[in-house]
Amino acid sequence: MKTPLTGIVPPMITPLSGRDALDVAGLEQLIEHVLAGGVSGLFILGTTGEGPSLGYRLRKEFIERTCNLVRGRVPVLVGITDTAFVESVNAARWAADAGADAVVLAPPYYLPEGQPELQEYLDHLAPELPLPLFLYNMPALTKVSYELETVRRAMDNPRIIGLKDSSGNMIYFHRAVGLLKHRPDWTLLVGPEEMLADAVFAGGHGGVNGGANVHPRLYVELFQAARAGDAVRVRELHAQVMRISDNLYRIGRHSSAIIKGIKCALSLLGVCDDFMAEPFRRFREPEREKVRQLLAELNLCGTPRTKVASPR
Repeated sequence: MKTPLTGIVPPMITPLSGRDALDVAGLEQLIEHVLAGGVSGLFILGTTGEGPSLGYRLRKEFIERTCNLVRGRVPVLVGITDTAFVESVNAARWAADAGADAVVLAPPYYLPEGQPELQEYLDHLAPELPLPLFLYNMPALTKVSYELETVRRAMDNPRIIGLKDSSGNMIYFHRAVGLLKHRPDWTLLVGPEEMLADAVFAGGHGGVNGGANVHPRLYVELFQAARAGDAVRVRELHAQVMRISDNLYRIGRHSSAIIKGIKCALSLLGVCDDFMAEPFRRFREPEREKVRQLLAELNLCGTPRTKVASPR
């Protein structure tokens, strides 16, 4: 994998057909759909991929099938975040055996750790991993941030190669850009797609943006326009991204609505099933109709596969 990794790396959803079953045909269609949009890599088993909600058997199968279907066309990054040290190592080994390129780790969740504990955790974990490691800053869900001094110290480890920042804090991101002088090969990616253009203008390398599951070309073109400094084109494309953010992600009433919206859109486009990992449920018909209207307004359409289940 060439570093720094630049461009759009979608945090791919996990197509499910049941509580512990992949939508295998949908997974293949999703991968081809996203790759056709010109993305630079795939990130699986992250937040959008419902990684922490999936059983270990299913995670292993998903890693293997994804790597087999991608066939080395773009780098595959695999989320290994877990509350158990040994399970993160096990997932990294599955990823290496399947042919993935790197692993991605957020701070262990549930019992918040202090920064000295987090740094020691990285010092112990990195030598156990068979693949390079990206840090994943997601304090809204993990309750702990990779503070900038922890990131700076992590840069001293050549096996840690980048940071995905989903904090939504642009000041933090700017300061992370300031750390890049210490590691020219270090990758800095932004999570919230609403910040993609600003992050690239600031010196970031691209985005890990959920909407790229649905409309990958839009996010790729926005990244390219920002990197080229084309402010007029950036404004036009950013407005489309905000339209998705302001509508698709706000149809439901709970924080799971973003993933439900993405999965529902892919179902209506005929790409894959929209089954959600428990305890979450797919959108029902009133919400699906709102997603359908938005897709029509965005000039996106599809013919749902017969195996895509109707909402329950």
